[in-house]
Amino acid sequence: MSEENRTASEVQEEGKDTPETEPVTENQEPETEETVPEEPSEDSGQEEPAEETEEAAAEEKTEGKTKGSFFGKKKKDKEKEKLEQQVEDLTDRLKRSMAEFDNFRKRTEKEKASMYIIGAREIVEKILPVADNFERGLAQAAEGDAFADGMRMIYKQFMTTLDELGVKPIEAVGKEFDPNFHNAVMHVDDESVGENIVVEELQRGYTYKDFVVRHSMVKVAN
Repeated sequence: MSEENRTASEVQEEGKDTPETEPVTENQEPETEETVPEEPSEDSGQEEPAEETEEAAAEEKTEGKTKGSFFGKKKKDKEKEKLEQQVEDLTDRLKRSMAEFDNFRKRTEKEKASMYIIGAREIVEKILPVADNFERGLAQAAEGDAFADGMRMIYKQFMTTLDELGVKPIEAVGKEFDPNFHNAVMHVDDESVGENIVVEELQRGYTYKDFVVRHSMVKVAN
């Protein structure tokens, strides 16, 4: 067999193995499958236009902001009312505390003054017998005695000091009997004076800052 015949037979065998393809011309376009749009089913709704959807979304957003601002304002108003109530309560408590403190201060000052007066009254009460002894001694002293005159000067200075401290004698003789200042130890019949009048003072009484330290022992006419 010649080379030409062998070559031809080999070519035929090779041609059998390769698939046959149709010649493609230059101007021919490849075939493409046409896509047919599916018709919307009756159950599915029609799609809204894009503009209407955007407007609806904007409206919903605006409505959400309005609702949010309304509830936020309402919440702020509640918080403001709560704070105002707290301020009012604290102000009321402060006023009450200040009033209580002022009352406490006044009460304390009054108690201190009372304690001072009570203490001073006790001291004055213990000093008064000294004044009584001065008066008894000077009543027995002779006139013109230099020593008695010196004691009278000391007694006068002593009584002046008591007067400056607020210790004052109670007037009794010739006054109407007053149980708040006088202590009647004797009663006498005396037509020369009126009824219930003090005719004699047996022991002088004293007051300290309008408080009676010692009542006057007196004799009263019926």
